[in-house]
Amino acid sequence: MSGPTVIISRDAIDAVVFDMDGVVTQTAAVHAAAWTALFDAYLAVNAQRERGAFVPFTQSDYLRFVDGKPRYDGVRDFLASRGLTLPWGDPSDPPEAETVCGLGNRKDAHFHRLVAEQGVRPYPSTVALIGQLKSAGLRVAIISASKNTTKILEAAGVRGLFEAQVDGEVAADLGLPGKPDPAVFVEAARRVGAAPDRAAVVEDAIAGVEAGRRGGFALVIGVDRGGNREALAAAGADAVVGDLAEVRLAD
Repeated sequence: MSGPTVIISRDAIDAVVFDMDGVVTQTAAVHAAAWTALFDAYLAVNAQRERGAFVPFTQSDYLRFVDGKPRYDGVRDFLASRGLTLPWGDPSDPPEAETVCGLGNRKDAHFHRLVAEQGVRPYPSTVALIGQLKSAGLRVAIISASKNTTKILEAAGVRGLFEAQVDGEVAADLGLPGKPDPAVFVEAARRVGAAPDRAAVVEDAIAGVEAGRRGGFALVIGVDRGGNREALAAAGADAVVGDLAEVRLAD
């Protein structure tokens, strides 16, 4: 273990809401690679068109501007960080369209290609913790900004672990805003019969940790998979771990 053990108290916590990418499934790196493929190609073309310098998309850009957010919001926010704006467009835009939605759909195509090539694996420590929580009678839910959540969970063989799922499809149907707004976490907790002040959030994204804090959740655990510990703590995490093997349920 790389740090102190984080304790989930059965006296204080009735439910735990897990983020999917980077917490349950080993797909955060796949998303980062898909975003990099999208933005490096787009930025190179734009630099040539505007006769400017090409500055590649970085891991820091991923963590600050797109990680954990709905896909189109990530496109908009990263482009804004570079002083670029595009028409929003429509979700039906083809990947070739030079709109926010078009670029978002292009990123999705990269992601699906990478998943098909690499497959999807869950984090064993997360699966083990979920088993402990459920055995003790705690409720377990999952959230994700992705509209591919069901497909990813099925590919990883873990869809059956969760009693409730609030993903990109559900958020769109209910009109729920994306992180850092806490709406998806609050809805997931509601679906398993828990108030936020009796529930925990487990997140690896800055926007997700901020959402958990803003939602008034009893415990917000940040998961640092890649040098993001200080930013997760600054966003409001009660504790930051490198892996969920560092989290246990109180006896």
